[in-house]
This record gives sequence, C-alpha cells and structure tokens, in this order.
Amino acid sequence: MQGKALKLIVGLGNPGPQYRYNRHNAGEWFLSRVAADFHGELRAESKFFGLTGRVTIADQDVRLLFPTTFMNRSGQSVSAFCKYFDIEPEQILVAYDEIDFEVGNTRFKFGGGHGGHNGMRDIISAFGGNRDFYRLRIGVGHPGNKAQVANYVLGDPSKSEMEAIQTDIDQAIRSLPLAAKGEWQNAMHELHTKP
Repeated sequence: MQGKALKLIVGLGNPGPQYRYNRHNAGEWFLSRVAADFHGELRAESKFFGLTGRVTIADQDVRLLFPTTFMNRSGQSVSAFCKYFDIEPEQILVAYDEIDFEVGNTRFKFGGGHGGHNGMRDIISAFGGNRDFYRLRIGVGHPGNKAQVANYVLGDPSKSEMEAIQTDIDQAIRSLPLAAKGEWQNAMHELHTKP
C-alpha cells in the first residue's frame, strides 16, 4: 500500500512528571525518541495545546506533536495543528499505548476504531468521525480485568516490560524512514517481521 508521505507524528500521553513513566504515555516515549534520534526538539506551543517540533526523516519534513491537554482532549490539539498546517488525516501517524497487545508486540495500522482508548476516541471525534489515519499501537499488555484497566494504564511497567517496550520503539523508529516516504506496506513489513 503506497500511501501519502508522512507530515505529522503525534505521541499520546498525559502531561506532567507524575505521568511520565505510566504505560499510558507510551506514545509520548516514542515521540521523544523520534525527536532525539532525528535531532529535533519539542517546545511548548500554546496555540496547538501541546509540545511541537520538526525533524527530517528520509528527506521528508515531518512535524511532531505531543498534546498537553490530557489524554481525553487530545483531539483539540491534533485538530488545531492539522487545520493550521493543512495536514490531512492520511498524512498522520498517531502513537499510543495498546492494551490489546502484549508487551513486545507493536504494530502499524491504518484506520479502524478507537478500541476504547480515550485519546484515540477524541481524535476521531475531532476529525468529524474520520478514522483514516495511521496508528502505531505500542503493546503494554492487559491487567486481565476490564475494571482494572484505568489504574493499569496509569501505572508504570516493570523494568523488563519497559526494556521490551523500548526495544519495540527502536524497531518502529528503524521503519520510520519508509513510513515517512509513504511506503507503508514496506514499513509494516519491516516492523511486523521482528528479528
């Protein structure tokens, strides 16, 4: 599937030091690594309700966004940013924590529902129900009981879980140059066939 070149990477999470290492901030961990690895810097930008930056990946100009609105208002930040820079949903990659995947399982996906994820729910709603954007679903595992999900995602992973998630993030970053050029099928193949 040859898609559109990537214009924006969004990393979801909650703002503030008390949330920094929560599973719910896996998307933000990914975004921070992209900024560091591709020599960008995230700075507060009040009109976009978030931290923003810019990097070059495979000769593509890619913007970065971490909404600082709290997870369930992520769409406010993403839609303001996309309107300002005239970015279409198909040119976006949203990275977030995926409880339906075990730790060590991280995948790209195009379109689909929100899967109960409040950040994704709000972004889809802000796009008027449009679900046609790319996702990086970072597996954080499931507590085994639906009633425990909220506390679980706001908890920190164990040291071994964190190492596995960081390995996944490394692998996703290695496949980003393909995604940046719109070569999503190749990017998916690269990420989904692990060494």
